[in-house]
Formats: sequence, C-alpha cells, structure tokens
Amino acid sequence: MGELWPVPDVLAYLAGRWRTERTVRDLTSGAQGRFVGSTAFEALAGGGLLSREAGAFTWQGVTRPAERTLRYEPGVGPGTADVRFADGRPFHGLDLTSGHHVADHPCAADLYRGEFTVRDADRWRTVWRVGGPAKDLLLVTDYTREEAAAQLGRRAFEAEVPAARAARDRSG
Repeated sequence: MGELWPVPDVLAYLAGRWRTERTVRDLTSGAQGRFVGSTAFEALAGGGLLSREAGAFTWQGVTRPAERTLRYEPGVGPGTADVRFADGRPFHGLDLTSGHHVADHPCAADLYRGEFTVRDADRWRTVWRVGGPAKDLLLVTDYTREEAAAQLGRRAFEAEVPAARAARDRSG
C-alpha cells in the first residue's frame, strides 16, 4: 500500500479541483473501460462539499460523456465525512485521519467495497470492488490535484526541452 498520508480535516483536503482517471475492469469477461475527467469539490451552503465529476468514459471502444454528483457532509470529527448521493441518500462514511479507510455499500444484491488511500497532499486513490449475482467489477480511480498535475507536467516539459536541445546540438 505504501506510505499513508493522514488527513486531519477531510473536507479541507478534498476542496478544490482534481484530475480524475479511472479504470474499470469486468473481472468475469475481462472487458476494460476508462474514465478521464475532473472532479470539483465545492462548498455547500450549511457546510460540506458538493463533488461534481465530469468527463468521458470509454467502454468497449465507445466513448460517452459521464458525470456524477455526490455530497460530502461533515462527519463526527474533522477527519471524517458522510458521503451521500446527490438526492441525499446515504452512500458511505469516510474517515481519512489515518490516510486509509475501507467502506461498504450494499446496493440491492451487490456489495460495493471501497478502499480509500491518501498518498500525499495532492494525490489520493479509491479502489472499489463490486460483487454480486450479476457484477464482478474492479474500479480504480486516481485523483491528482489540478494545480499539482499542472506543475508535474511543467516540470516534465522543462526537463525534456533542455535534453532535446542538447541532443539536437550534439547531432549538429
């Protein structure tokens, strides 16, 4: 699992915009999909955050727009939250005070088990295993704070440009 990053205030940590990349694998058929987009955690009136995820989901060669909205309401302590669907129905609790949390969500005959891991100040991951009579899925989502993602891209570009110039100069 690697090094964990404890989060003393989950709502403060999540606030802002995150680059979101998800792989979806059907463990029965072997089919794979991919979501690429962003998630914005914006302040809710009365406390908490509204999470709006939007992007493109590709499944079996077909790409479609995809979105989802969740509510992150204050939990019993600052490192915790109650995650709810957009309509207010409970989804799961979230406690990142240790940097790691496991949550279950029964949905009809299926069980969703989510594992949340905070990697550092700008990166976290969820792994959802969905099992039931008709589902056997693995969903892995990586979140990178957009400012950090932009900085990483700039650093890689800045490292590439001098190397490319040096190679060009050497080749004459």
